[in-house]
Order: sequence, then C-alpha cells, then structure tokens
Amino acid sequence: MAHLNLDKLQAAEVATKPYQYTVVSGFLSPESLRAINETYPNIEKGGSYPLESLNENMTIKEVIDELDGPEFQKAIEEKFGVDLQDRPKMYSLRGYTRSKDGRIHTDSKDKIITVLVYLNENWNQEGGRLRILNNGHDVDDFVAEVPPDNGTLLVFKRSDNSWHGHHPFEGQRRSLQMNWMTSEGSKGWHRVRHKISAAVKKLTKAG
Repeated sequence: MAHLNLDKLQAAEVATKPYQYTVVSGFLSPESLRAINETYPNIEKGGSYPLESLNENMTIKEVIDELDGPEFQKAIEEKFGVDLQDRPKMYSLRGYTRSKDGRIHTDSKDKIITVLVYLNENWNQEGGRLRILNNGHDVDDFVAEVPPDNGTLLVFKRSDNSWHGHHPFEGQRRSLQMNWMTSEGSKGWHRVRHKISAAVKKLTKAG
C-alpha cells in the first residue's frame, strides 16, 4: 500500500513568513497510521533513534522508502526552490518526549530542509504542539501551531530565523524526522550524536 499522499503535498501552499514552511494534514492515511503504529518500535526514552535500530518488519520502513523516492524529492524542490540533487539525507525516529524537549531552536546550519511526519492519533495535550515562531525567545509568539498527530506533515527550509518549539510535554510522542544535509560529513556527525544521546542498541517491536 502507498503511504504518502503526494497529491495533498503538491496542493499545499508554502508560507513565507516568518520563514518558508508548509503543513499537510492527512499526509498519511488513517490506515497507514494504524499499520505504522502496530509495528512501531517501543521507545521509552527521549532522544533521536537512528534507522539502523529498526527491525525489517516495521511498516515505518515502507514510509521511509517512499520518502526516499524521486517524486517526494521533486515536490520539495519545486515548493521550496532548492536543488537537492546528490544532497545526503538523514532519518531519525522519536517515540518519547522529555519535558526539556521542545526548547526554541532553528535547527543546525548543516540542515537544508527539515521534514517531520507525526505518527500520534488525535493529540489532545496542550504541550507538544510544535509552533512556527516569530522569534527565538517567546514560544507564545507564533504564526502556526501543528498538532503532532494523524499523519500530519511539516516541512520547513532551515534559516537563521527558522525558530520553532513547543510547550513542555513528557510522554509518548511519535514522529519520523528526515533532513536533507549539506554534506555526508555532517550527516555522519549527527548519526553518531543521535546514537549516543539515545543510548540505543536494537529497538524491539512495539507490544
């Protein structure tokens, strides 16, 4: 089954203020979301987990295969006016958010595009809703708020003012992150850092 709704992505508008971003609700169908969560790794600690930790039978790997495809890359290139040819990609998974997560930041300069796919169902918490911010010091000064649920896609172009963050939340909060990077070297550094921060060896099937 195809997981990504590329028609919705192509129809979505890209906002330009305070920086370039787009939000696509229902980028993953309810059926895809259920299949993903049935085999999603049981992550009980904070941090980003590298894909090397995944088992072969996890549906999220099918989603990653589609994100790796030329159709998705072409859509992002056209929407954001960037050339991503031969740019390395980095993926990581999250499953648990700590209260310290969500602090305001722009993403590091070695990231070109950030892609977030949210894998939770019907988010009803006040915290954990990512906000597109006007500045780097006030999480309540925002232009958009994105609930991390129901297969929503958020994509933004990294810049010196691509501030984002959310109010504190602690608990299960699942997402897939993908970045196009400036170089393989920066990708390797992030992979090592994620391995250390997550202290992961091998993730097991949920349940």
